[in-house]
Amino acid sequence: MLLDGETVQADRADGIDTANGDYRRVADALSYVVANFEDQPSLDEIAGHVSLSPFHFQRLFTRWVGLSPKKFLQALSLEEAKRRLEEHGSVLDAAFDAGLSGPGRLHDLFVAHEALTPGEYKALGKGLEIRYGFHEGPFGQTLVMQADRGLCGLAFVDERGEQGCFDDMAARFSLANLVPDPEATAPTMARIFVRPGEKVPSDAAPLRLLLKGTSFQIKVWQALLAIPPGTLTTYGTVAGALGMKGAAARAVGTAVGANPISWLIPCHRVIRNSGMLGGYRWGLPRKLAMMGWERNDLPAPDGGRLRAVA
Repeated sequence: MLLDGETVQADRADGIDTANGDYRRVADALSYVVANFEDQPSLDEIAGHVSLSPFHFQRLFTRWVGLSPKKFLQALSLEEAKRRLEEHGSVLDAAFDAGLSGPGRLHDLFVAHEALTPGEYKALGKGLEIRYGFHEGPFGQTLVMQADRGLCGLAFVDERGEQGCFDDMAARFSLANLVPDPEATAPTMARIFVRPGEKVPSDAAPLRLLLKGTSFQIKVWQALLAIPPGTLTTYGTVAGALGMKGAAARAVGTAVGANPISWLIPCHRVIRNSGMLGGYRWGLPRKLAMMGWERNDLPAPDGGRLRAVA
């Protein structure tokens, strides 16, 4: 557990490494919040869970998230989620109309996507060389996988560790040549999470995504790319945008859960029709952290800001 003295030391650090360390501490607190969400735990209760004084915990949490723990809980309450779903309805209609026919845009980061052909999909990556690396990031340790044609995997290390995360993602490309090469993937990671003060050339090409999925999955992921930052939608709304009715929300939910490029294809912005948060492939605390970060449109305090690349 983090001690108060260690918090002071963390306050003096900078860069992505500090953002990653802060995420781990905040994630521990968020795990507690998730388990006790309906009770809206107090500052003292949450701080006690992570062995910090209320003062130091509030400073750490506010520095990372941009809101006090109390306001953060209020922003993610069921009532607030329902309000945002109603408020964002017309915005999403326009976003889906534009997004399903054009390039995706995330925090001013343009992305362009290409899907593997049906033949390539069945070949399980045969003939592809995929370089991968683990990197420190604002949402914890991050796995980046890329081929010559684009980024094909973005995932986060959970309780299974690096090997479990890698095995999960590598199973999609079981016949590809998988090469550990963090030096090759570091520039891609840097484009996604840019340190404060750094600028990306205005003429930079869009970040290319190489998607491996069924035709239906690709359509769902394309719809996710149209959801504006800080906005929430539901599985049913995504199904409706794709012209589907009835029990289609469950099929959409399955496709959302199979998303291979987390954060960039923002499955964390999709919740249940009831306003409940639902699940997340890489852990509900991480989904909460992403939603809270985007809700305030704030960069991580020491690193991790998404910047324009086009």
